[in-house]
Amino acid sequence: MNLMNLFDASLVGRKDADALEFNGILYTFGEINSRANRMARLLKLRGLEKGDRLCVYLENSVTFIDLYLAAIKLGVIFVPVNILYKEREISHIYKDAEPKAFIANGEVPGVPIIWDVNEIALEALTLPDEAIHSNTNGDSPAAIVYTSGTTGASKGAVLTHNNFIANGVNLITCWQFTDKDRLLLALPLFHVHGLANGIHCWLMSGCKLRLQERFEHQKAAQWFDEFKPTVFFGVPTVYVRLLDQPMSVSGVIGKNTRLFVSGSAPLPPQVFVEFKEKYNGHVILERYGMTETLMNVSNPYFGERRPGTIGFPLPGISVKIINHDGKEVAIGEEGEVHIKGPNVFSGYWKREEATKDAFVNGYFKSGDMGEISADGYITLKGRKSDLIISGGFNIYPREIEEFLLEQNTIDEAAVVGMPHEMRGEVPVAVVVANAEFNEAEIEQKLKDSFASFKIPRKIIKVDKLPRTALGKVQKHLLLQLEQAK
Repeated sequence: MNLMNLFDASLVGRKDADALEFNGILYTFGEINSRANRMARLLKLRGLEKGDRLCVYLENSVTFIDLYLAAIKLGVIFVPVNILYKEREISHIYKDAEPKAFIANGEVPGVPIIWDVNEIALEALTLPDEAIHSNTNGDSPAAIVYTSGTTGASKGAVLTHNNFIANGVNLITCWQFTDKDRLLLALPLFHVHGLANGIHCWLMSGCKLRLQERFEHQKAAQWFDEFKPTVFFGVPTVYVRLLDQPMSVSGVIGKNTRLFVSGSAPLPPQVFVEFKEKYNGHVILERYGMTETLMNVSNPYFGERRPGTIGFPLPGISVKIINHDGKEVAIGEEGEVHIKGPNVFSGYWKREEATKDAFVNGYFKSGDMGEISADGYITLKGRKSDLIISGGFNIYPREIEEFLLEQNTIDEAAVVGMPHEMRGEVPVAVVVANAEFNEAEIEQKLKDSFASFKIPRKIIKVDKLPRTALGKVQKHLLLQLEQAK
């Protein structure tokens, strides 16, 4: 079975039902299917075949969805490219993926030949909409999604039809999606959060989707009032912006919503608590996923959604916490999160050694540190690469970051390790603070709360933290910033 076998339950089985709202236009599932069939015929006429790579460098749009579905129908490997990337990053993906075509809205630095998306869309409309099929199966690659490159050059994670199917079926089941739901999606489709979770849950469940080009906090209340979503997917920075909304809209946002989901970066516990207080008891469901594995772990839909935790492994997924000796740790002890399941990618594109190094005993080494409580809840403690070893003591930045974010004068915080002649490394805090920030006061609170080796040796104020498109702090850029000083 491939993805289209599941998507057809909506595209064919519910062809007359309302499917998608975008820029004020409403499409049925049948219309979405016809558009995708025409686009598939166009790509085929232009020479794309099963196994070819198709790079797409676009903002959220109906045409983005057309191209994705067309690629799935043809067996072409879809390669979404982050629209925030610049020439160096784009050139790397272009050379690495070796696409048969690169589709964008205008010229793209570093790419010699572009297929213009507007020309493509118009040409596709002239073609017949009869169904088109390929002989792909569950093990066939569906997409290559490049990692965000927070530690270096990005690698292409090869995701199969089965990976996407396992992910979608798990989320629909565990988060109780039905065709009666209304999903408001403002996440970028070039990222697995928007694509694998948003688009796949929509097509597999047959719910109604409202797609936005991007999240705009000034329009959030209007969107919720107009569309009345039952489900909303966001990242922590989105929920922080929703907390900035005036109290007058608290009855509008969430009035009809049964589920708010957060992912792609850790949700600060105080945001979890404040959101519940402001938005009439709504409890955000935090989950945990990666480009290489899609979704792994989720807080329960029914049951306690515990702040600061990511919940339990999803069905069919095994999670172990492994120490530096390669042994599974005891309850409450920290180690690296290892993952095995049908959601885990098949490997990195053209990187056999990197793929080999990423697995041990059949488990993918996530690079995230975590622990499991006695009742099974998993808590992430930060990235393994973020671990600061200072004078022989282990320091997990997230512990300090969460404390800093609890302070009313600090809006954003990141802690990184800086080289130190005597201790090897020492922690340094980088913060975005408001006008009432008092460094001496914060330093005293840190001294009152943490062992001396955990206290940041310096607090650096910046206007904003460098982040990926989905809100992950790019700590290697903070290191460069401080080293340049």
